[in-house]
Formats: sequence, structure tokens, C-alpha cells
Amino acid sequence: MRAHLPHDTRRRLPRASVVLGALLALAALGACESQQQMIAEHEDRLAAAGFVVRPANTPERQAMLARLPAHTFVMRQNGDAVHYVYADPLVCGCLYVGTQQAYNQYKANQLAQHLADEQLMTAQAYSDAAWSWQAWGPWGPVPVAGFVYGPVGW
Repeated sequence: MRAHLPHDTRRRLPRASVVLGALLALAALGACESQQQMIAEHEDRLAAAGFVVRPANTPERQAMLARLPAHTFVMRQNGDAVHYVYADPLVCGCLYVGTQQAYNQYKANQLAQHLADEQLMTAQAYSDAAWSWQAWGPWGPVPVAGFVYGPVGW
């Protein structure tokens, strides 16, 4: 197939594939950084709730860290005490260990953050006094059931 293409077309194909490959590599790299950033932010929230960082700095700890599911809470019992562990083999190569109290605090902080995010979104959605539905065209009468999600009479 290559022999049938004009000479300058044959030269552009490899360049285009190299450029496309470079763009795909950059996109993949950007996704990795954002995932690492999200994990780091999650781990900041773990530390704020009272989880303690234990580095996997020995072969025995590294082997035990590898046995746990990554970035997931696992409940472990140590005698009469219940602990929650969160393994991070990718970003810090460590284990976050917390008590029931730390886990409850983490969940409470997570709920408070979710509520704050919803309140911010609600405030942003209704804060623009210059917004006008009239600019979007004619809207028919509002039915008894509620708002019409589309133009009427267009």
C-alpha cells in the first residue's frame, strides 16, 4: 500500500503518527499526575482524621503492603482493638493506620466536605443576577408539574 502513495504523503504519515503518539503519551501522563494528586489529597484527609502513616521501609512491611488492596479501607483486628488500614503502594509506599475513632472522623469530615461542596454549587448556580431565561428564546407557560426543560413554540 505504501508504494501507491505519492512521495510527500509517505513522509507525512510517519511524522503524523509520531505526533499522535506524543500527544497520547502527554495525555496519559496528565491523567497519572491528576490521579496521584487525588490520592495525595485523600491521604491528607486521612492524616487530618487521625490516621498514622507507617512507611513500608522493610522487606517484611513491603510484602505485607503488597498483600492489601491498594487505596481501599480494610478493617483489621489486633487483639481487642479494631484498626482501619489504607494501603498506598503507589504514592508514598506506606500504610495509613487508624482507630475506629479516626475512621469515624474521616467519614464525618467526608460528609461535611460533601455538604460544603453542595452548598457551594447551589450558591454558584443561583448567584448570577444578570441571568435571563428570556435571552434563550420563548418559553411557554409553566405546567402544573413544574418547569419545562425545553423551548415551547420553536
